[in-house]
Amino acid sequence: MKKYIYALLVASTALWATGCSKDFEATNTDPNNLSKITAGSTLNPVLYSLASQNAKQMRSVTAPLMQMFLQTDDFNNSPFFYDFDQNIGASTWNNYYTNLSNIAEMEKAAVRDGLPNYEAIALTLKAYAYSVLTDCFGDVPMADALQAEEDVWYPAFSAQEDIYNQLLEDLEYANSIYDEEQGMPYVSDILYGNDVQKWRKFTNSLHLRLLLRVSNRPETGAFDKITEMINAPETYPVFASGDDGAVLHLDGVAPTLSPWDRPQDFGVFRYYTEFFIDNLNNFQDPRIGVFAGTAKGLEGEDYGYIGQPTDFVENPLPDSIATASGVQRSLAEAPLIIPIMSYAEVEFIKAEMAQRGYIDDAQLHYENGVKAAIEMWSQEVPEGYFDNPAAAYDGSLDRILLQKYYDLFFTDYQAWFEQRRTGLPELPTSASMLNDGEMPARFYYPIDEANSNFQNYQEAVNRMGGDEINVKVWWDNEN
Repeated sequence: MKKYIYALLVASTALWATGCSKDFEATNTDPNNLSKITAGSTLNPVLYSLASQNAKQMRSVTAPLMQMFLQTDDFNNSPFFYDFDQNIGASTWNNYYTNLSNIAEMEKAAVRDGLPNYEAIALTLKAYAYSVLTDCFGDVPMADALQAEEDVWYPAFSAQEDIYNQLLEDLEYANSIYDEEQGMPYVSDILYGNDVQKWRKFTNSLHLRLLLRVSNRPETGAFDKITEMINAPETYPVFASGDDGAVLHLDGVAPTLSPWDRPQDFGVFRYYTEFFIDNLNNFQDPRIGVFAGTAKGLEGEDYGYIGQPTDFVENPLPDSIATASGVQRSLAEAPLIIPIMSYAEVEFIKAEMAQRGYIDDAQLHYENGVKAAIEMWSQEVPEGYFDNPAAAYDGSLDRILLQKYYDLFFTDYQAWFEQRRTGLPELPTSASMLNDGEMPARFYYPIDEANSNFQNYQEAVNRMGGDEINVKVWWDNEN
């Protein structure tokens, strides 16, 4: 498996190098005949692959699951109805482990060649990828995964607690080894253009995200560590403006193309929910026109922004309305953005910490977060936006998490993870929903993994309490 992945990486690296050859140093002068992986040659293919996978899964899984938008022509195995297919997470499992193999090669090359910035970036991307995997599934192979050359073909599943301990340790170490003076000698990366300081801010911002994720486990001391980091910006620099955010911009010029071969199909039969649209209407939020089209009547009449009711099966829209507000095709057409982690998310983390009493200025951080989330979609914050009672900070965690929900639109599975952590925002349910109307707590393990690695799979299932969608992962279980 590892040799096959390595061969794919060399081929894809040659393609990326050809598309970006003008920025290569002398070490990369023959990109079509790479004899070994370099610390820089894996970076852009990994960034693009992970972001593309995340955008596709956000469309098909996170958006309907979190009542953002849903597909109205297929009610079978629909996340909107909390109906999970057994293989719902298979593509993420396969994509992420392929990319983790490539990240491991990047880390080895960085250590081999004495390039600490690339080593820190590899550790950061590894932490990002493993955090998504473990938050989707629970226990996953980590400790002895990615070691096919050492004949570890059937890796054991690591407990989520151990995974998080390792990821947090890796991010702490990564922050300590960045070296701005050394720079990054290989081709300009498509996320930050080889800006070492911005990569370091991403490392620490991700560290905040993962600490907050496990904060319901008091033994982690997560809130104290987050407070320490926020109060030491010189030691732990984090995103301080929208320019710092880990937001991938795809310009539509090869190889940074839209993840969708046919962007015109992106929003077909996909309509926003009443919950999603009503809040944006109440906020008087300028993002609504970026995200959604207007509802249409039978003769094409424009009814403004109207979402599908959660209980649309039992209580459909009035007969006069032919379609609810649909998903804008432009979200999938280049130039487009795919957020990995935004500056707004950091501000919402700080707002939550202030609301909980650990730091000051909850309102300031809340408003910074909302402004940054709106500006990420190239919109201006209307004058008087926060004078509106629906958008003003009201001192509650509910208000912070509601606006964070909109910031996490188009960001892999993060809105789902946050809803599981906090129960917020409170989403409406309907009689048509399965699973007793309960938000699923995880994915099933992929069928191929369960069959091919059965003994280790069974050990993980026994440890977790089953391979069911209501089995909570470690950080979702309070002591």
